[in-house]
Amino acid sequence: MAEPQPEDVAGVKHWFATLAKHVREVDYVGARTIFAADLIAFGTFTDFMTGQPAAEKAQWRNVWENIDGFTWRPDFRVIVSPDRRQAVGMGIFDSTGYLKDGTEYARPGRATVVFVRDSVDAPWVAQHTHLSLFRDVPTQSFKGKPEKLPA
Repeated sequence: MAEPQPEDVAGVKHWFATLAKHVREVDYVGARTIFAADLIAFGTFTDFMTGQPAAEKAQWRNVWENIDGFTWRPDFRVIVSPDRRQAVGMGIFDSTGYLKDGTEYARPGRATVVFVRDSVDAPWVAQHTHLSLFRDVPTQSFKGKPEKLPA
């Protein structure tokens, strides 16, 4: 397979950066635009989630409000289809979780995201996501930050 075009890789990295911003801001409304409506996802709290609203309800709302400092490590892997309309991005994330007593813990994990777009000029949209924590990292965090409300 040929090396992906630099602009395709940059677009995938931009998507990951955008997601991190929405997670840190607990901005569910803003994040909806970077996911396909018919998203299929795996997560900690549900095996299969079909549809962006289901992923938001079952996964995002159980995690984003309860963690801090969500960031991606700079080393990504990206595979792009020959027609440049589908891609797979893989990355490692870090965040801070909280035990019930408020004690902080490191919360690293990994993600695989399948992207689609209608044309090579369009932004990438996530069609499938699989985010998981590294082994032996607690799956629940307790913080309770407020959701960012639309202006």
